[in-house]
Amino acid sequence: MNPPVFHIHLVSDATGETLNAIAKAALAQFEDVRVEEHAYTLVRSPRQLARAIEHIGESPGLVFFTLVNPDLQRELISQCTRMDVPCLDVMAGPVAALRAFLGVAESHRPGGQHEVDQRYLHRIEALNFTIQHDDGQGLDGLENAQVVLVGASRTSKTPTCVYLAIRGIRAANVPIVPGVPLPQAVKAAKRPLVVGLWAAPDRLVQVRRNRLNTLGEVRDTSYADLEQVRDEVTATRRLFEQMGWPTIDVSRRSVEETSAAILNLLGDRRVSV
Repeated sequence: MNPPVFHIHLVSDATGETLNAIAKAALAQFEDVRVEEHAYTLVRSPRQLARAIEHIGESPGLVFFTLVNPDLQRELISQCTRMDVPCLDVMAGPVAALRAFLGVAESHRPGGQHEVDQRYLHRIEALNFTIQHDDGQGLDGLENAQVVLVGASRTSKTPTCVYLAIRGIRAANVPIVPGVPLPQAVKAAKRPLVVGLWAAPDRLVQVRRNRLNTLGEVRDTSYADLEQVRDEVTATRRLFEQMGWPTIDVSRRSVEETSAAILNLLGDRRVSV
């Protein structure tokens, strides 16, 4: 017997990133449930809201929303009450707390966090830097990085750097290739935080084999040989210890979790300086 499908509606007057993140984090706490998400973004007019409400009526379920326009808020809440559908403003609590703390009223401006301001331009600059310093490129500019990730192939260096760049961190990464000396620019780096990423051999073999299969490579290769990979991991961890670099085991970590650990290391480093 198939489990029931629960519908969750995400109504936002901006890109919906906040709602998606909140829903994903909350749903991660519930296992073995079937959930179908319905997203409605850039809802800024009565007509756009009416369309979202029509869809909610067709597949009733929990409604999360972030609407700063009071009239649209009231209409959505009213219609959800009429349909006996639970409805929650996920920003109400934080906004109310900030209003009380700051002593000023909110502006009711939709999508304010996505405006092209100095912080946005800073993130774009960081992303450009990361692209230019991916996979060992641009070693002459390594001192301008805030974070340099070092590790063997398939230890999530590039996606982690991109995630950090989106957070405004200039991140570079340099691969460790068996039999090839690590560039002196990495060993000599003083300003950036250098972090070593490693993974358990069996996990690394699994990831590498998946990568080879994706590329259509069927020949046996030392790249995914368990004994060779064990030696490779041992050598990289020995290098990290010799250099005194902090390390992170990415075997079972998501990119987000690895990035959070790096941000913590970066914060600790700033405090100690």
